[in-house]
Amino acid sequence: MAKSPVPYEIPVEMREFAEKSVEQAKKAFDGFVGAASKAVQAVETQTSSVQANTKDMASKYVNYAESNITAAFDHAQKLVRAKDVQELVQLQSEFVKAQMAAMQAQMQEFGTAVQSTVQKAATEAQATMQKATAGVQKAAAEVQKVASEATKRK
Repeated sequence: MAKSPVPYEIPVEMREFAEKSVEQAKKAFDGFVGAASKAVQAVETQTSSVQANTKDMASKYVNYAESNITAAFDHAQKLVRAKDVQELVQLQSEFVKAQMAAMQAQMQEFGTAVQSTVQKAATEAQATMQKATAGVQKAAAEVQKVASEATKRK
């Protein structure tokens, strides 16, 4: 007759140790996932900020275009009313000077806005990356701590 295997019961201490190890590992993993989630949210916030700045820039472009087109129509009306070639040349010269000054001012304003936007985005990106890195490092340290404690218990 074949012998039946001797039943082996897992000691209570071993089960408690395993349970604690699993709980600690889960806690550390949850911390790691939480840090990663916060990093993703920070990036999304930064993306929203960049989108808002892009919207502002597009709005400026539209305003510039509207202003320039209005000036062109006003100029066209003046040209139509001109009495002679000399007045036509004078109107054209004034228009070109005025448009060059307007374009210079628009480009300067736009350049300043772009520079400000880029600096703000860079600052936000750096802060976001620092926070994300700190969160991930903290979670990694927690995981390492749990692993070290589990190793010591064995």
